[in-house]
Amino acid sequence: MSDAPAPTARKGPGKMLILVALLMLGAGAGGAYVWMARSGVAAAPREIPLSARGMVVFDPFMVNLADGGGNRFLKVSLQLVVADPAAAAHVAETPVVLSRVRSDVLELLTEQTGASLVTPEGKAALKEAIRARAAASLEGREVIDVLFSEFVVQF
Repeated sequence: MSDAPAPTARKGPGKMLILVALLMLGAGAGGAYVWMARSGVAAAPREIPLSARGMVVFDPFMVNLADGGGNRFLKVSLQLVVADPAAAAHVAETPVVLSRVRSDVLELLTEQTGASLVTPEGKAALKEAIRARAAASLEGREVIDVLFSEFVVQF
């Protein structure tokens, strides 16, 4: 056997170049992010303030609930928050659209039971159902929120 040392693998500049390239890429991405954040390019969309939204106001609804016996009812006053005042004006000034939305909400309300409406979860589910049903009636206009100003369940 010979006592000669074993040949060693020579480390070339390949790994070092990859490391430098990754560092430069990271620094470039960080710099681009900072530039975009300061210039507003990467800014998240800003929420439109409620004061810029429109509202469709309905006369109060009074309906018999789906509970048996016919002696339980719901009285609710609600408003729909829509994208802007022009959308609200369109709904309020177009009798067919306003009546269609009111009719759809009325049908939805008569499907409810008293037990489901007296819980916070039940009210939240009703709001979402009204929002979805009204949006479907508004010819593609978005309903942002449903606001209750009166909500009475009679048992």
